[in-house]
Amino acid sequence: MEQTIKKKSFLNYINVFRGLAILLIIMGHTMQFGDSNSLLHFINCETVCGGTALFIFISGFLFQHLSYKFEYKSYLGKKWTNVIMPYLITSIPGLFFCLYCPFAYKNSFVGLNPYIQIPLHLTIGRVHNIPTWFIPMIVIFFIFSWALLKLEKKGILYKLLPLLFLITIFIPRGVAEYESTIGLDYLTKYFIYVKYILMNFVHFMSLYVFGMYCSKNKNIIKKFYNKRFLLWFLMIVTSILDVYIQYRYNYSNYTISKIFLTMLLLSYLEHYDEFILNHKKTNKTLDFIAKYSFGLFFVHWYWFFIYDQIFEIKEVPIYDSLFITFGVVLIRFIAVTALSLISLFVFKRLILFFNKDTNTRMFLGI
Repeated sequence: MEQTIKKKSFLNYINVFRGLAILLIIMGHTMQFGDSNSLLHFINCETVCGGTALFIFISGFLFQHLSYKFEYKSYLGKKWTNVIMPYLITSIPGLFFCLYCPFAYKNSFVGLNPYIQIPLHLTIGRVHNIPTWFIPMIVIFFIFSWALLKLEKKGILYKLLPLLFLITIFIPRGVAEYESTIGLDYLTKYFIYVKYILMNFVHFMSLYVFGMYCSKNKNIIKKFYNKRFLLWFLMIVTSILDVYIQYRYNYSNYTISKIFLTMLLLSYLEHYDEFILNHKKTNKTLDFIAKYSFGLFFVHWYWFFIYDQIFEIKEVPIYDSLFITFGVVLIRFIAVTALSLISLFVFKRLILFFNKDTNTRMFLGI
């Protein structure tokens, strides 16, 4: 007799979490201000940067949540359709910017034959669409998905979490800024970006596995809420410590405080899930952002670049009033988010206009 696999229920609090995570990522790109070596800039970055940690946690959570129907070949096929394909298609504007305004767009491979440039860009993500370094990194998780589930089944995976968190603390995120590649040969530049992706894979492994752990043991989310005041304290302390280390030793690790932020957001959203569901308009808005989250991830950098080019912004200074400074970056955040949502909505409708049965996720991620 064939065993019937029961379909797991839709988790609204995770859906909302996904929407909030992408907003934090956009904030991290659009709401930075001040001189890069100033204390206020470090405080600002500690507050708005590091949203990738939340995104990776969700990836691990949803992977484990849906692992009951895991079949490796089918899994990779779906990831090709729903992740790699929209990545490749939404890369077109970034490739255009790299080839036709390379200096303004900070193309590290300017001058190289376009037929060579394009595959280089697509395999590292970091240059043609800066946030999409995430894609080649997450592909590594896809490839080793079978191994993660095997380790989970043998009861080994989650015992490794303390070690993985130590790695996150002591092995920083990779560094691959455009300025650091100036004057280097193309091959060296490329391997700097490859190293960046691999370091980030190692650095963020703990968040992915932690997401799987929370999915496997969903009751722990309620415990997070019960310990919320301790988590608030730990998040604030690690944030202050990180700002101090940045200011004193020029080393930053936004991920540590974001681990506690992840636990807090998850616990509050789960605790107030019924309240959110009962407020239809609020839930509908949050659901809309969540559904567009992957598309927002793919296109928001383009609108950020266009916005800064129009207003000739290279670095937002600290104005006489901190309120004005905050207002300037808040307007940029709202504008970039709105333009990204509108463009995605329009392109989705255009695709459906020509063929209403088209899977728009394979084009736009939504």
